[in-house]
Amino acid sequence: MNVFYNLQGIGDTLLIAIQDVEHKTVERKGDVARIYDEQTRQTGGFNIFNASKYVQLDANGKVELNEELAGKINEAIQQNGFDEKLEADFSPKFVVGFVKEKEKHPNADKLSVCKVDVGTEELQIVCGAPNVDAGQKVVVAKVGAVMPSGMIIKDAELRGVPSSGMICSAKELDLPNAPQEKGILVLEEDRYQIGEAFQF
Repeated sequence: MNVFYNLQGIGDTLLIAIQDVEHKTVERKGDVARIYDEQTRQTGGFNIFNASKYVQLDANGKVELNEELAGKINEAIQQNGFDEKLEADFSPKFVVGFVKEKEKHPNADKLSVCKVDVGTEELQIVCGAPNVDAGQKVVVAKVGAVMPSGMIIKDAELRGVPSSGMICSAKELDLPNAPQEKGILVLEEDRYQIGEAFQF
């Protein structure tokens, strides 16, 4: 679940994105609009209009989600007549990973298929960086992460191979003095623990 707010850009509206839905339709009650799939009935997200009535926000873009904000969002949704309760995931979305294996992609010369340990699980990530290799500590944007560019990381299939997450470059993380040439950010071995949140 990702939350966005931009008073200057779109007005006093809180956007809550949960998942992509194919057959998008909208149901509105009071200040809340539910976006859902007409066929599966799965909720894709909510828009809360007049958001400052329900929650105090000092954000421009992505809003950091915490338990208090999640509670207020649920209250606003329920006050306006919806009985859905959103479950928020507060685990870090940018973490230190360890590339355990790297194999050539079977259908693409410039892609590698990596097995990456992120502490709580092992992810398969397809990576196009020329400098990725087994034995590296790297920054992983997990599914649900919002990149500085605004792109949301999703489960994907790249040239027929499933990929869950992204191994990041310094440029993609918008780090100061990031090199312009292609390549992932390789972390110093002894400074970072596998699975810890990456702060930037």
